[in-house]
Amino acid sequence: MQVDLKGKSVLLGVTGSISVYKACDLARLFVKAGAEVHVVMTASAERFVSALTFEALTRNAVLTESSESWSSELNHIDIGKRCDVCVIAPATANTLNKLSHGLADNILTQTILAFTKKILVSPAANTQMLANPFTAQSMQTLAQNNYTIIQPQEKLLACRDVGNGALAEPSEIFFETAKVLQEEEFWKDRPIVVTGGGSREKIDEVRYISNFSSGKMAKSLCLALYLKGAKVQYITSMGDEGLPSGIQSVYFEDAEMLLGQTQEAINDAKSQNDKETFLFMVAAVADFKPKAPKRGKLKKSTLGEVWNVELIQNPDILSTLDKTGIKTVAFKAEMDSNEGLNNAVKLLTQKRVDAVCYNLLQDAKSFGGDENEITFITEASQTPLGRADKLTLSHRILSQAKALSHE
Repeated sequence: MQVDLKGKSVLLGVTGSISVYKACDLARLFVKAGAEVHVVMTASAERFVSALTFEALTRNAVLTESSESWSSELNHIDIGKRCDVCVIAPATANTLNKLSHGLADNILTQTILAFTKKILVSPAANTQMLANPFTAQSMQTLAQNNYTIIQPQEKLLACRDVGNGALAEPSEIFFETAKVLQEEEFWKDRPIVVTGGGSREKIDEVRYISNFSSGKMAKSLCLALYLKGAKVQYITSMGDEGLPSGIQSVYFEDAEMLLGQTQEAINDAKSQNDKETFLFMVAAVADFKPKAPKRGKLKKSTLGEVWNVELIQNPDILSTLDKTGIKTVAFKAEMDSNEGLNNAVKLLTQKRVDAVCYNLLQDAKSFGGDENEITFITEASQTPLGRADKLTLSHRILSQAKALSHE
């Protein structure tokens, strides 16, 4: 899932921590997403990584104590004017304490004092340095003054201590920064439930009935929602690898479990705030399940040459759920080019949903790809969203879904 930050500009502040090498990976992620990256380094940071490294990665001159120029825009006033957001990673305890007191005694703190847009800080320091009351108070002060604190990790630190203080993963810092750049007021703090992946109906303890659903569309939708500021609960059978840790994930196996977890998530979402809850039902649920799943592993030698498994229908989740007071978007995959669209339209009344995302598949190979083609269907219209990568399509789906709300 490639996040698109084309047209955006990021100011990356780098301070003197051993984890400064991870800032190189972070810069690379921003560049890969299409953002312009401008780096400002303290003298202490240059002891670990040279400015030349960041210049090679970003193709932009790096602002340092020695490179500052008032005959160009490479100075602590002008460099921030061209940037949409600032992220300091790593941010040492020393820098956190300086920022909270408004000090401007080096090139980075001078730049931050003049920066007028959103600032994120990702601390990296020894556990005791971060837990020190002065540093703890500084982080609290920064948070109260609209800084976003990206929490460090707990692991083995460079000083050989084990504890909280390791820099957050570059991907996490990237997602939090991208969220600032893509946040939308409509979706901000809105409770959302997304289901994804195929159900697995047990035959015995090692075999099950399922389908080819990859869960990629659901994951892309979760990421798009998170970047827009939504509070996402993701119910999945396929895992959440590659998604921000801020997305709350719950795992399901079969249709019964999915039904219970989805209803619980809806009830929880509706209690969070006054914003209308959305349910995106992307999961592919098996229509049938074994009537009597067996314990243990059935032996081939005892089954014989022909094995008949008696199946019964699964509950219809969309029809069974209590969707009162929420907006529901269903997903419908069809292979019938003649009746597929009509079948998708019928879902609006049959399942009492507000919209349907219709996808015409060619064959089993259509599953698991990085692209999709969607038609967004409501009672009023049928809007083709075109063929695109699944994250781009997710943003298009959300643009259409906003119109469903009465807010």
